[in-house]
Amino acid sequence: MTALPDPPHARALDRDTVLCVSLAARPSNIGTRFHNYLYNALGLNYVYKAFAPADIAAAVAGIRGLPIRGAAVSMPYKETVIDLVDVLEPSAAAIDSVNTIVNDDGVLHAYNTDYQAVADLLAGSGFDRAGPVAVAGSGGMAKAVVAALRDTGFTDVTVVARNLPAGRALADRYGFAHVAELPGGARPHLLVNATPIGMAGADADRLPFPEAVVAAASAGFDVVAQPAQTPLISLLEAAGKPVISGDAVIAGQAAAQFALYTGVTPSPELVRRAAEYSRR
Repeated sequence: MTALPDPPHARALDRDTVLCVSLAARPSNIGTRFHNYLYNALGLNYVYKAFAPADIAAAVAGIRGLPIRGAAVSMPYKETVIDLVDVLEPSAAAIDSVNTIVNDDGVLHAYNTDYQAVADLLAGSGFDRAGPVAVAGSGGMAKAVVAALRDTGFTDVTVVARNLPAGRALADRYGFAHVAELPGGARPHLLVNATPIGMAGADADRLPFPEAVVAAASAGFDVVAQPAQTPLISLLEAAGKPVISGDAVIAGQAAAQFALYTGVTPSPELVRRAAEYSRR
């Protein structure tokens, strides 16, 4: 059994305990551990629970009706929930993608903290902004990634998506290129996976790009957080190439969510400790 965090979870729940949740097709324990660690460390009467909703519209209605203070939204619901909330805040409206819902007295506000987490990581990465970039995906997380790439100075970006309408629309929105599949002879400098490929489960052993493309790349970024060592990250790290893994993304976006839910901004040291605990 995994040891309890320091400080341990000793606080009892009561009728005033505030509930926050996550909604994902394939929920993990990462967000649950991260948020509950911080609630406990800061003495907040909150609790966080992950769910895999059978009906996303009913789940969002439940946020309003129970009431639940906040909800993290993961694949594949980041676009679906747009029509289910009341207020689309600028961070979500800018990329038509939601990863956070905050319930203010029955009014559901939608945000996107993925974008800022990705942008912050790219800004501090040292990756060559002039080199070619390939992004796998066209869903909600891909929208956050492509917007962050544009806004942090990357100019040569190709969206790789078999969903032709979605991929083309995403690429056109930011003035980038789109292909359905990346040819084996392609040589992007930076590879970014914004799909579930590599996630624990049926896709765990797959690469989002041809192996020859991965071997020739100079750097990689994978948004998949469970596991952090995806096939893409493992191959690039084994070759001594710089990478950003999904656990860094989830920590950054979760810390921003925590502040939205509670009004409390955790210190960088607390975020580091919560992220470390979340990965045990």
